[in-house]
Order: sequence, then C-alpha cells, then structure tokens
Amino acid sequence: MASRDHGDPGDAPTIAPPLTDVANPARPSAAEEARTVAASTNIATLATLSAEGDPWASLVTYGLLDGDPVLCVSRMAEHGRNLMRDARASVSIVAPNPPEDPLANTRITLAGAVRQPSPEELPAAREAHIAAVPAARYYIEYSDFTVWLLAVDRVRWVGGYGRMDSTSGAEYHSASSDPVSTNAAGAISHLNDDHGQALLDMAQRLGGYPDATAARCERADRYGLDIRVSTPRGWAVTRVGYVDPIDSIDDLRLATVQLAQLAR
Repeated sequence: MASRDHGDPGDAPTIAPPLTDVANPARPSAAEEARTVAASTNIATLATLSAEGDPWASLVTYGLLDGDPVLCVSRMAEHGRNLMRDARASVSIVAPNPPEDPLANTRITLAGAVRQPSPEELPAAREAHIAAVPAARYYIEYSDFTVWLLAVDRVRWVGGYGRMDSTSGAEYHSASSDPVSTNAAGAISHLNDDHGQALLDMAQRLGGYPDATAARCERADRYGLDIRVSTPRGWAVTRVGYVDPIDSIDDLRLATVQLAQLAR
C-alpha cells in the first residue's frame, strides 16, 4: 500500500485557503501563548534523565514564579533522584478543555535546567507552588521533598495543526499571559448563539473568506478572534484582529462591536 504524505489527505476534510487578504491578522506571540498555557493549569509531564542517560517522563504538579515552573518532588520518586543527578529537564503542558481531537489542542514544552531556590527565593517559590497546588501544604515540609525552579531557556508552542513556533527563554520571561482568553468562554458562547451573522460578516469582509457560508468563534484573546468558517471549498480558521488590543475581558464587548461595525 502506498504511503500518504501531507500532499495526499485522502478523505480528510479540505482546509480552504483565504481568497483575500486578512485585514488584521494580529495574534499573540509564541511567548505570550506559552505564558498563557503555563498559567492555565497546574499539571505537567516532567522529562528528566536517568543515571543511564535514558529519558524518563512523569506526571507532576507545579506553580509559577515569574513564569518559571516551581516543582516539589520527592527523592523517593525516580524523577526526584534524576534531578539531583542531572539538572537538565523539560515540562510538557497541555491546555485544559481539549477539543475532540487531542492533537488539535494547544500545548507547550518548557526546557532548561532546574535549581534549588536561594534562601531569599525559597519563601516565594514555596508560596507559588502551594497557591497552585493547595494539597502541597501537607507534604512540602517533608524531608524527602525538594523545591526546584525550572529556569526556562527554550520554549516550543504548538497551537494545533499547522500552528507552531519556538521562542527563547528571554522572550518567554518578558511576555505575560493573556488576560482575555482564559475568561472568554461565556462571551464566545454569546457571540455564537446570538451574533452568528456578525461573525459571518467579519469572516467575509475582514477575514479573507468572502465565500464563507457559516462562521463560529473558537477563541478570543487580547488581540482578536479566531473564527472557524465553512465554505464551498472546505473549512478553515481565520483571524479577525480588533481595532486595538484590549487589556481585560470587560473590554471584549466593545471590541467585537467595533469589528461588527467595520464588517458592515
């Protein structure tokens, strides 16, 4: 049987390219996306190196201190012993509320080296971990547990099929998490339930899909909307950026009203 590559999708649905330029494709940077995913959960997969140099993956919890994951792990666990021996590590973090297809979900990898916080840093590191993982207050004092900071120096962000980028630790640390996307579920439902025609207008006149026949909002962030469109040529997800970036979920209504007015 002949193998299939990306040029032969077989019976997969066709992703339609835009027919016109997207008016404003502004979206978060890879660093901003990564900070948002890191702040959205407290669960990660930790990758360490065994004494033999083999990769070892484990489920862990974490908090964040200035963007760096704060781990609290036991030396009774293999990953705890691995970190004592070799500081190189990475964590894989998956955004919560995944879609039906897990590979369409957003996820990140943060890589670097762990270190124990200095005496001056330790109170803040402990507080950050307990704030994210309240159950840790019961074991963080145990003698076999160690608090580690993963100093991030490399970041990989994947936003689903065909959307991915890498960034540096410096860019990651200078970015901030998105103040809108994690609180936008209700607003997105409202847009889809009550303003479908406005979304279709945006997709047709601002999003590059004048042949769109239906449109639904999939995401809202500080820069704009991701809108999934249906066309006679197949489906796609397009970008419609606001007139100006917003700083709060409270600003989302005005920003979308401005887009609707532009699209009309």
